[in-house]
Amino acid sequence: MGKNVTLVAKTLFGFEDILAKELQDLGALQIQKGMRMVSFLGDLGFMYKANLACRTAIKILRPIHEFEALDEQALYDGIYAMDWSAYLTPAETLAIDATVFSDKFTHSKYVALKCKDAIVDQFRNQTGIRPNIDVDSPDLRINIHIHQFHCTVSLDSSGQSLHQRGYKVSATIAPINEVLAAGMLLMAGWEGQSCFVDPMCGSGTIVAEAAMIAMNKPANMYREEFAFERWKDFDPELYQTIREALLKKIRPFAFSIYGYDKDIQAMKKAKININQAELDEVVEIRQQDFFRSEKPCEGACFMMFNPPYDERISIDTEDFYNQIGTTLKHHYPDTEVWMITANVEALKQVGLKPDRKIKLFNGSLEARLVRYMMYAGSRKQKTDLP
Repeated sequence: MGKNVTLVAKTLFGFEDILAKELQDLGALQIQKGMRMVSFLGDLGFMYKANLACRTAIKILRPIHEFEALDEQALYDGIYAMDWSAYLTPAETLAIDATVFSDKFTHSKYVALKCKDAIVDQFRNQTGIRPNIDVDSPDLRINIHIHQFHCTVSLDSSGQSLHQRGYKVSATIAPINEVLAAGMLLMAGWEGQSCFVDPMCGSGTIVAEAAMIAMNKPANMYREEFAFERWKDFDPELYQTIREALLKKIRPFAFSIYGYDKDIQAMKKAKININQAELDEVVEIRQQDFFRSEKPCEGACFMMFNPPYDERISIDTEDFYNQIGTTLKHHYPDTEVWMITANVEALKQVGLKPDRKIKLFNGSLEARLVRYMMYAGSRKQKTDLP
């Protein structure tokens, strides 16, 4: 399948350890964690596998060149000096994304523009024809990363962010990111060990990700396209072999997953998405007010949810979070409960003491993922058992 090359997987803040473990389990070599990223070695087939299977990766990048750029002209010259005909023809389209952490280069869009100029100028000077820009669906997507004066040029093998799984066709007003949902579930230790409940499921993202983890379904098996499928060295037979090998590892799930939402429109959207992900047999979506619900299964239960926290959905925060605590105490015994919120003050209204708190970001909002252990009896009774 060819030689190993350095690859970089981008992720969300706090998910570096989870992503590193995912890559290790898939067979990556020389894994190194950074800030919001993990680098590793893998061949062409592994790059396909990482895109298909990684639940907490946003992008899989393939670095192709590094150089020092002390100013704008040096940046232009460094990009121009590369042989872009190895990756692109003048009849094809390109797009450039740039990330900058530099005192000299402070505007990512300007950096992207200078790099674009260098590439199209090279083609125009050599062939008389220049490739066009297509920000939505280019033949080649290029990633430029500048840290102070060090510039890394990578090919983006993913294209659209990998949180766009392909199964979500209908969204609610405040949908949670699929990568965030999967990362929280993995961080919480969800493997499909019991029944599962999301009592405020919205468009169904958490229950869909929970079901796919429980069944070992590849995270991105429903995506229509990855950027690497347009590369010159794309091997469709190898890609199909990798995909089929992952699909053969799908396993049965012995329990049920429940998604509640009291809003009928949210419930309908969740059902559409669950159907699109072919998870109907294990996921049941109900129109249900959580505060009037009870645990839907016998024995242990696992719960995770993303309640509103007065950012995009207006609620009486104090009363709402107080009802969360009351419902959990009286109707969900023997349940491991995980909840994410960006309203830290609201957590005080729950009336329960979390035994774990993890700092995450939900979009631009700093949030806390907290755990409450709801025992069948009192906590003292539980801990006194032999």
